[in-house]
Amino acid sequence: MHKVLYKEPIAPDTYDLWFSHPSIHARAKPGQFVIIRTDEHGERIPLTIASTEEGKVRVIVKAVGKSTFKICGLKVGDSVVDIVGPLGNPSEIDKFGTVCVVGGGVGIAPLFPVTRALKEAGNRVLGILGAANSDSIIMLDEFEPYLDRLFITTDDGSRGIKGPVTEALKTILSDDPPDIIWAIGPMVMMKFVSLLAAQRDLRCWVSLNPIMVDGTGMCGACRAEVNGEMRFACVHGPEFDGRTVSWNELIKRQYQYREEEKLALEHYIRETGERNAR
Repeated sequence: MHKVLYKEPIAPDTYDLWFSHPSIHARAKPGQFVIIRTDEHGERIPLTIASTEEGKVRVIVKAVGKSTFKICGLKVGDSVVDIVGPLGNPSEIDKFGTVCVVGGGVGIAPLFPVTRALKEAGNRVLGILGAANSDSIIMLDEFEPYLDRLFITTDDGSRGIKGPVTEALKTILSDDPPDIIWAIGPMVMMKFVSLLAAQRDLRCWVSLNPIMVDGTGMCGACRAEVNGEMRFACVHGPEFDGRTVSWNELIKRQYQYREEEKLALEHYIRETGERNAR
């Protein structure tokens, strides 16, 4: 059992959670993830590691379905039955020169350890953080010490540049072109960042978050076509060069699953009356 040591709301329906774990801190690297199961009947939820400390692991969770609602509904002192990890391959951190990191929505959280590692490796780091509105931008104070330039975008224009992250990326590509790009966020966001990177022949690492069950490559649910070959995000990734990902097929499967998850969540709310995770 792993206890909730800390919980704090940081954006609408989004929570910063620290769990107890005896060993993850000793092995976890940027880009890796854990799988959390709330109880013996619970779904296995993959979540990228945001930070670790001795005996602790941190994840940022947005309540979007039944299982993430349950995680976000936990209180300090509550426990989950399983936290398995670190899983997946770590990010390929090196001294590249100038790096542009692009985070969208809750994808900002897994981008943070990558950004910190890139800066500590001696890179000049340009950051783009985007969200639906100013209230949904997370971890800004934590990012700022590791960024040489920061661009903020919001869909509604309530802060920074109005529009998607690609608006800021176009400016950077024209005025201050990087040597490599990292992008983590919604599938559609990563697709269009990758398309811009391909136009400039820039490597663009993306962290794929398709449907995932066991996290060890056995179920095949997290399959993605990369460079014309089938890959599993859990064992071959989660990071891939976005220029080589077959985005349309991946997005189609993801949205089909999201619709099924939405129906399941509506049923869960009707049965439990739990309309929010606070």
